[in-house]
Amino acid sequence: MSDGQGLPLAVAISPGQSHESKHFEETMNAVRIPRPQGRPRTRPKRVAADKAYSNRRIRTWCWDHRIAAVIPRKSNETGRHGAKRPFDRETYRRRNVVERCIALLRECRRIATRFEKLARSYLAMLKLAMIDRYFRMNFSNTA
Repeated sequence: MSDGQGLPLAVAISPGQSHESKHFEETMNAVRIPRPQGRPRTRPKRVAADKAYSNRRIRTWCWDHRIAAVIPRKSNETGRHGAKRPFDRETYRRRNVVERCIALLRECRRIATRFEKLARSYLAMLKLAMIDRYFRMNFSNTA
């Protein structure tokens, strides 16, 4: 999960045979959005995801936490009571920032090839790559 600028916010490890949408809540609960002052926010304003995340459980969770879900519906899916809700295409187009963030994290060879066999070691490497990404984005232009 990343913010609108491509900074990673949270990561969760799941078994390979499990679909990633089943671990949506776990990842969302790990989000901490920094603020200039005070405690970090724990909820984003919007969540953009692809059609694989289009299910009632995720939409209900977002609704309960007052998060706008920018997720396109599947062709065989309708909203509550058969109504189709309007879809925010402009916000959805910016979802590629998340894909680019993942691609940049995978530039780290240990992550791309999964050298680490234990889940906790792999998670540690992911978090180190996230720190490196954050450092490069925030401090690379300072002289």
